[in-house]
Amino acid sequence: MAAARVLLLLSGRPEPASFARSVCGLLGAGPALGPWPTHCSLQRGRLVLSSRPFPGASARLPLQRPPFCPFAALDQPPRVPGSELPADRGVDLGVAIILQSSDQTVLLTRRTRTLTVSPNLWVPPGGHVELDEELLEGGLRELWEESGLQLPQGQFSWAPLGLWESAYPPRLSWGLPKYHHIVLYLLVISQETQQQLQARIQPNPSEVSALMWLGPDVAAAVAATEDGTETPRLLPQDLPPSILAVELKDGRAQPLVLPMSTLLQTTPATAEDKERVSTGTKFALGLWLQHLGK
Repeated sequence: MAAARVLLLLSGRPEPASFARSVCGLLGAGPALGPWPTHCSLQRGRLVLSSRPFPGASARLPLQRPPFCPFAALDQPPRVPGSELPADRGVDLGVAIILQSSDQTVLLTRRTRTLTVSPNLWVPPGGHVELDEELLEGGLRELWEESGLQLPQGQFSWAPLGLWESAYPPRLSWGLPKYHHIVLYLLVISQETQQQLQARIQPNPSEVSALMWLGPDVAAAVAATEDGTETPRLLPQDLPPSILAVELKDGRAQPLVLPMSTLLQTTPATAEDKERVSTGTKFALGLWLQHLGK
């Protein structure tokens, strides 16, 4: 097995998280929807997680998974024949940057349709952290690689927001999961305005096909359309019918009028690359709003 990126403190010493098991489940998640408070050690290139305080823990963060998490479903007996997952793989670690401008908007990017994992989804900039990277360092590198933005030292502050257990494909009805991540969402608050940041953005067309900035009101509506909930929440009546975004076409940026209905889509039951905001991003937007006090 490759070097473990996510370790769980279950019985006295850290053990690599298994690809085949739900991290939330191993840390004691019950039938409730969560999130579950989790003690974390944010180390260089890896995470150590526990349901209880432990020496070296530097944060206590909410850990969440979607209601339809395939690893949670596969943890339940009886096992379906042919549903065995590899026992020699661990759980990967990702970091995503919730970049907040000084005028309180956050940046989301749309992944290109050609990507193997999660194509055509709106997500914050992020990706894998290298083994020798600090978690913030890895997140800022991914922000730069995807958007071209480099934040000057001393002109931003940051804080960890929460943890998301991610699977792809995201539902068992799409097929058995091939990828298993814990995503750490980091809030990075810039001293620059949205306009100043936007002027410096140079998206990477191999990863990003569009980008947009969301304010608190629209972010709250998007976060409220939580995937997998039984009863939809009431949305504000004064939501705008569309959001102005920027789309890359033939290597050039141009305005994109994005219908609000696109942002309020949920994860379909069958495999398709329908444009929508990812479930984990909705969770992260909710955490951002809590941080703002909304």
